[in-house]
Amino acid sequence: MRLTRCYVPPPLAAGETRLLPEQVSTHVARVLRARAGEALTLFDGRGGEFDATIVELGRRGVSVRIDAHHAIERESPLRVTLLQALARAERMDLIVQKATELGVASIVAWSAGRSVVQLDGAGLARRCEHWRAVAINACEQCGRNQVPPIVAVNDLASACAHAATEAAGSAYLRLLLAPEAIQTLPSLLRPASSISLAVGPEGGFSDEELALAQRHGFESCRLGPRVLRAETAPLAALAAIQALAGDFLQ
Repeated sequence: MRLTRCYVPPPLAAGETRLLPEQVSTHVARVLRARAGEALTLFDGRGGEFDATIVELGRRGVSVRIDAHHAIERESPLRVTLLQALARAERMDLIVQKATELGVASIVAWSAGRSVVQLDGAGLARRCEHWRAVAINACEQCGRNQVPPIVAVNDLASACAHAATEAAGSAYLRLLLAPEAIQTLPSLLRPASSISLAVGPEGGFSDEELALAQRHGFESCRLGPRVLRAETAPLAALAAIQALAGDFLQ
């Protein structure tokens, strides 16, 4: 039987008894209809996971006993940072969810000139909180114990700068998806410990954004003869990268 995995904000420690957060308690008690004595797996995003046992389901929530810690990680050896232009709400949620399942190390959401969605600073902050919740849910499902950080910036220049900071000091490859590119993604893949993958909005990159990315060292590549939707392209590319250079075939 598959154990239920739940994210709990840090810190977790073996040997303590803890009340689960309200939302997690509600899910365990009302959705899963769990009972005292049942086992759970908990993780707090700092690495590894904990065995836990439900002690009590009460008015204040679900109380659990935290047992052994296991230093288990399911992270890809290839660190991929996704520079994703803002897309419509449900499409962006899908990208965050599936990119997390596909092992992305971090996500930088950026506002493109042709993005259908345009958000100010407060709006971006709210959406980041929402996307983090989406990523946490994806981690619970796919077995990851480290939640990929998600940040939002106002333009591609800021996204490129942030990605460069993330990859500082490592073998670093920069790729940009463009359906009109001459070279294919497999032809540009070479040994690297980290990759920044830039993906444009529904309307595509502007000429200015393409020139800026090139100045930042990004190489344009395509994913075959068909033009993919904004929510399909990053996921197809991440799957291809993990298959060709990551851990899909391990």
